[in-house]
Amino acid sequence: MEAITEKKAIVINGFLVLFINLAVILLGIYLIIMKSVVIVIILLLVGFISFGGFLVLQPNNSAVIILFGKYIGTVKEAGFWWVNPFSEKKKVSLRIHNFNSEKIKVNDLHGNPIEIAAVIVWRVFDSARAIFDVQNYEQFVSIQSETAIRAIASQYSYDTNENDKMSLVGNQHEVAEELKSFTQSRLEIAGIEVIETRLSYLAYAPEIAQAMLRRQQAQAVVAARTKIVEGAVGMVDMALKALSEQHIVELDEEKKATMVNNLMVALVSEVQAQPVINAGSLY
Repeated sequence: MEAITEKKAIVINGFLVLFINLAVILLGIYLIIMKSVVIVIILLLVGFISFGGFLVLQPNNSAVIILFGKYIGTVKEAGFWWVNPFSEKKKVSLRIHNFNSEKIKVNDLHGNPIEIAAVIVWRVFDSARAIFDVQNYEQFVSIQSETAIRAIASQYSYDTNENDKMSLVGNQHEVAEELKSFTQSRLEIAGIEVIETRLSYLAYAPEIAQAMLRRQQAQAVVAARTKIVEGAVGMVDMALKALSEQHIVELDEEKKATMVNNLMVALVSEVQAQPVINAGSLY
């Protein structure tokens, strides 16, 4: 496929050509009076044909100029212009667009069905490629963006308790940046720049939402318990070392085991511990 490179089209100020056309028409009227019919017909024909070359461009718009099937150039400067009247002028918006994807059902890294949607902010930076390299650049953005969303969502788990692993819920900024890079690589061929991407919706599919919620709650409880036990073990170790180093009390192995048991119960138990004062011997 022949690569199309955008280039600037040759244009003439529209007001200048309009003035010339009016002058030609006035000259034709004068010649009618003077009965120069053939010259009048030629002048009027040239004048009316030239009206087809006028082009009005608003800011952040462009026009791709095509003459007999050949790409001539692109006009990007806003204003009133005149180009070859036999050329075809295809206008392309250079303004920023938003693509809001529908909710897409896809399996995450672990095969769990999720629903995801994203917003893709894009604009055309090369009008010629947008017109000639793809059939319909707006439809191309839609299809390629949805494909990119599916591909990125399947690379990560919905959520994870492992701090060294990324997830769709816990790393939405990083996922959005990767989605932007992946989408840009697909849309580059159409002369389209991806400005920003962000996830607009993310949830488990309805059929597993309740089950996954219960699993998340169970995982959270286990993770919290693990932290509590780790902290309690550290505190017990610190307490035993302090008692030993400061010679507050001498404990044999059995007494240490009893103290460890009591401290662990007091620190880990969800019920507030009640102190018991031992007035006699342990035995």
